[in-house]
Amino acid sequence: MEIKKGAYVTRNSYQNDTIFKVVNIKGNVCYLKGVDVRLYADSVMDDLVLTVLPKEEDEISEESLLDDESLMRGDFFYLPGKVLHIDGDSEYLERCLKFYRKNKVFAVGKKISETDIASKIHMMLLEYQPDIVIITGHDSFKKNGDIHDLRNYKNTENFIKAVKEARKFEKSHEKLVIIAGACQSNYEELIKAGANFASSPKRVNIHALDPAIIASVLATSERDKQIDLVELLDKTKYGKDGMGGLRCHGLMYVGYPR
Repeated sequence: MEIKKGAYVTRNSYQNDTIFKVVNIKGNVCYLKGVDVRLYADSVMDDLVLTVLPKEEDEISEESLLDDESLMRGDFFYLPGKVLHIDGDSEYLERCLKFYRKNKVFAVGKKISETDIASKIHMMLLEYQPDIVIITGHDSFKKNGDIHDLRNYKNTENFIKAVKEARKFEKSHEKLVIIAGACQSNYEELIKAGANFASSPKRVNIHALDPAIIASVLATSERDKQIDLVELLDKTKYGKDGMGGLRCHGLMYVGYPR
């Protein structure tokens, strides 16, 4: 069966572990975008196998992380933290915004190319004054490259520049939580640049929703609550292999009376 643009495929050379959508074809080379993972790739056509999407698009549930009554306790009212989600991919951004809505998190989403985030982030932080900013999109690590050499990463350096600009705006890790990176990003350098959470400790792919999961848990946890870091990371697709970060408190205000 012929492989065409828009088809869903897997790669034999990677044990068919990831489902991609074919976004372009040039000659015998197909350009691919991960359906669930934040990854672009290319492959010769002979290495590809046609597949179909499973009935459930996500192994990670896109349902709410919250109990339906969790924000309806007695006479108190609750103000979750605000999220600014900057994403290099419009499809992943829309999925994350849907996830925030289900979790009763106020989030503003902006689709901006990874190369342009650093130059625009200060203006957006000033305009939206978020508690949490996500800097994500697509990244990749060159196979068999030196993990310490940023030239071996597609967009890590762009993410680092954006994190540093965000930290110029707000130096405190408690006043502005930064979640940065995408598939296979340089975790250590993103943390050193000023991120609270980043991908990817083991240079693995991350799920499209992973940054949103972390942001939603923080935004809907009370400010005097110490977040269980291990439990939080376990909520993401690949746990501590895909995402890591710093201990922190929740970002939700509690008020009285309702």
